[in-house]
Amino acid sequence: MEPRLVGPGPYRATRLWNEIIELFRAGMPLRKHRCRFKSYERCFKASEAVECLHELLGSNQNFGPEVTRDQTVKLLKKFLKNHVIEDIKGRWGKEDFEDDGRLYRFPPSSPLKSYPKKPSCGKEVIKFPDWDEPRAGPSQEHIPVKSIAMNSEMWYKRHSIAIGEVPACKLVFRRELTQTNIEEIWKSMTLSRLQKVLGLDSLDEVLDTKLVNSKHIVQNVYNVNKQGIVTLEDKSKELPHWILSAMKCLVNWPSCSDLKQPTYSGFERDVFKTIVDYFSQMKEPLLTFNFFDIFVSVLGLLQKPSKAVEALQISCLLLPPENRKRLQLLVRMMARISLNQDLPRLSESVRTRTLMVQVFSRCILCSKDEIDLDELLAAKLVSFLMDNYQEILSVPSALKSSIEDHVVHLQRVQIKYAGADSDATLPPPSFCHQMTTGEFEYQRAPGSQEPLAALLEEIVMNKEISVKDKKKKLKQFQKSYPEVYRVRFPSPETEAMLFPEKTKQKPPILMWALKKPFQPFHRTRSFRM
Repeated sequence: MEPRLVGPGPYRATRLWNEIIELFRAGMPLRKHRCRFKSYERCFKASEAVECLHELLGSNQNFGPEVTRDQTVKLLKKFLKNHVIEDIKGRWGKEDFEDDGRLYRFPPSSPLKSYPKKPSCGKEVIKFPDWDEPRAGPSQEHIPVKSIAMNSEMWYKRHSIAIGEVPACKLVFRRELTQTNIEEIWKSMTLSRLQKVLGLDSLDEVLDTKLVNSKHIVQNVYNVNKQGIVTLEDKSKELPHWILSAMKCLVNWPSCSDLKQPTYSGFERDVFKTIVDYFSQMKEPLLTFNFFDIFVSVLGLLQKPSKAVEALQISCLLLPPENRKRLQLLVRMMARISLNQDLPRLSESVRTRTLMVQVFSRCILCSKDEIDLDELLAAKLVSFLMDNYQEILSVPSALKSSIEDHVVHLQRVQIKYAGADSDATLPPPSFCHQMTTGEFEYQRAPGSQEPLAALLEEIVMNKEISVKDKKKKLKQFQKSYPEVYRVRFPSPETEAMLFPEKTKQKPPILMWALKKPFQPFHRTRSFRM
């Protein structure tokens, strides 16, 4: 049985569990073994199972070579507890599996975990608030709005009324966006982008969107220092000073400027243990229980590093600001300690990088309910975080720019024409309704005529159309918008300057037209014969 990549989507941890069980049953060699003067058919030693499963996990692209032998033993303990394997006497249910010579076998059928079928649903469409509909109650005529700023070429292409295509237009008023409106736009567009990067029809089965706090997203984007680290409004949620000092000590070893105490042999290990104990006593991992499924789903993109980085960038924006800041500081410390050649080894048995992954994985990602593969999944995610922490824990600039542009677009006054394409995010406006005196006066204001003046200037300067067509369009424009036309051409003389009369040149005299001077008729005599 060939291993396959389990991509992002709902129940990914369960799908991986079933995948590993099937691969283990198919790949584990079964032989005859003797134990206490008795022979047992089709069984295996515990150490053989560790070797086989460790090799299988290391070569599987869903896990990779970062999986340690100790993690493999822990997974086999869970296999024994869940009756994936049993000892030669048929006993199971306890996690007393050890890496030794005891004999185990497969039961007639190893139980695969079931999960509900994914309900059929259409692609989720993020709906934005309708800013065009007037409020019930007070008039909108005094609502402050920004004057439109649109390229004249765009106007000419989309809204050219002077060429006779659409005869009527109106200003569409937008409500002033509140901070709550902007936060909801950030939430909607962020989740929409995350759904697109993951390639899912809906986020419903991997994320409860009601638990996403829009304020957290905005704070994580804008409340940052020069290094990109989140700044907290509530200072009581900051890391204690002594923990920060301990982290800086190991990162900058051997120069520990923040610590005044004399060092001793093994001092660095005690400092490291202090950091581990602090993060281990947290009641919830830094990526939170609520977002466990979405981060596990992102792991399915690790074969496409650029997409995985973007998905993790967006997912980390959903975190509470205090969690995001602690994650930034912790992962940066882990990566820099792993690269610090001057720091003595913090463990005799494993490399420093492996130690970082082992001790901090559950502090970063774990499930509220016991998940059989959560340790392996957490180790995979933490390894990727350490390798790409500078990109992942920074604000995604493309997403930020697109949302900011969308907010500016919603705050503009729009001119809509009958028959023109409507705004993709807004319903088409109604053109035949009574307007208030204030709205009428506003539309007559010079600021609201700027786009029309730009369009008129575009017609005047267009050298690609003939003089005849240009005169026709100017005449149509003058008929529709006489006030705007009068501003551009206040007198007939200014209009005449646009089409100067050409002086007629006398035709050249041709040589064949020259004749001899006129000679009078001379009557001659006729001679009669």
